[in-house]
Amino acid sequence: MPISLLPSFLLYCYVGAITPGPANLCSLSTALRYGKGPALRQWRGLFTGFFAVSMVSVLITFFLGTVLNQYVGLLSWMGAAYMLWMAWHILRSAAGPESEAPDAPGFLSGLLVNLTNVKVMIFCLMALASYVLPYSNSFRSLLITGLFLPFTGPLANLVWLFAGAALQKLFVHHRKAVDLGCAAALALCAVSLVIPH
Repeated sequence: MPISLLPSFLLYCYVGAITPGPANLCSLSTALRYGKGPALRQWRGLFTGFFAVSMVSVLITFFLGTVLNQYVGLLSWMGAAYMLWMAWHILRSAAGPESEAPDAPGFLSGLLVNLTNVKVMIFCLMALASYVLPYSNSFRSLLITGLFLPFTGPLANLVWLFAGAALQKLFVHHRKAVDLGCAAALALCAVSLVIPH
């Protein structure tokens, strides 16, 4: 990638990482419900899942190159369905009695969120296909970029996590409203994936 594209690439990474998505909303929700400790355990899984998706994206991009562009639309619809499924589960938990407190999510739940997070898949594939492939198809260039990507999304997850931890006391008595807000945000993310801008 030419140096002149670096600001554009970093802006892409920032916007893609900080905007609401399954992992960010998961970090926020877990921190609001269970506090910083359990949310950080889950974050380790989010980071590991993001890293795995990034490395698989490097391999896919290296071996398939521009052929993968035809599947982005299908991935978008799959991602939208997944986000709606997550929103439904959040709404179901909001409808339950306040006294019900499921076990705090941990490493495995964070790992599964990002291994199935289509936003992360599209983010990694598009970063590699748009910012690396047009200028170099070397595995080394793809790998360097792929190793950088896991430090974008998971860092944004931490922002959402610490915001949730800071707001935990304020929202502890408003669980249903918070869950409704998180579910609505996920539904909006799902719509934005499949509706042209």
